[in-house]
Amino acid sequence: MQIIIRNKAFSFSTIFSFVIKPIKGLNDFLNRNEILFLPARYIYLIKNIIFEEFAKAFIMSNQIRVFSLETGNFKADGGTMFGVVPKVMWERIYPADENNFCPCACRSLLVVTGDRTILIDTGIGDKLDPDYAKFHYLFGDDNLLKSLKQVGFAPEDITDVILTHLHFDHCGGTTNFDAQGNSQIVFSNADIWVSKSQWNWAMNPNRREKAAYLKENLDPLARSARLKLVENPFFLTPDVELRFYDGHTKGLMSVFINLGNRRLVFAGDLLPAIPYIRLSFTAAYDISPLTSIEEKEVFLKELLDNDDILFMQHDINAEACTLKMTPKGIRENEILKVNEIFEI
Repeated sequence: MQIIIRNKAFSFSTIFSFVIKPIKGLNDFLNRNEILFLPARYIYLIKNIIFEEFAKAFIMSNQIRVFSLETGNFKADGGTMFGVVPKVMWERIYPADENNFCPCACRSLLVVTGDRTILIDTGIGDKLDPDYAKFHYLFGDDNLLKSLKQVGFAPEDITDVILTHLHFDHCGGTTNFDAQGNSQIVFSNADIWVSKSQWNWAMNPNRREKAAYLKENLDPLARSARLKLVENPFFLTPDVELRFYDGHTKGLMSVFINLGNRRLVFAGDLLPAIPYIRLSFTAAYDISPLTSIEEKEVFLKELLDNDDILFMQHDINAEACTLKMTPKGIRENEILKVNEIFEI
């Protein structure tokens, strides 16, 4: 079990050694009333202040916490990003460079709740063949393990990995190459959750998606006893719900995270960036654009009605946003960073 204090993770044994044990000793000391020069009412006051503050800290430490993790960036052709939407419409919202490539983030999300440390998606990773990588223009110094370390976690701390789907930019960081060049799973203590329909889809890929399903990403998962194939929407924990969508690819899972007073929703490629809040904006990557539009319409209405926060995995400029209704339909409202959500 880990406890989060000021965005840093500490093991329970550390907390016990340096916090609980000294406080217990102080309590025993006060119970013996060895501070003879203090009246009993002052000792009572000291004990109540100490233990009330500790109780507040302990309650706070057990609340759900989330961390946005940058895993690196890439570029995608504007035409493939926005499909049939004319460039004159999308470039005002999401500009491209001189070669018509749009910069994209590749974010993961870490969710700490109770005794579970849950990682949602793992980015591209570091295994891409150079000839494959050159078409995706990788850039930036961030990577998944570096970002995990910055918030106080190591790969062995992860108890669950949720893969929204198995395209290379969402699951590549789940594995790496060992010294012999064999692909292996990075998160040795984690169950790995994938929808069964997406797994079957990736094992028998269609021609359009085949290049996105890489053998070195999937083979170690197929051999692992920790792979968990999900057949129906369900709650992984009381705070973490998984739902299925089929417009982008078969059996994509979006993740609804209950923060207590509102939800943070990891949409994945159902809605990867702010422009896609507009219903007509769909990617050429989507296997069923009409299904994407229908799914987004229901999805966005629910988020708006519940005042949920949308987490955007690929938007280079925005981690998250709230929503509002406008004469033109649902649109982005306030742009947020994940660490600001707890201050709202």
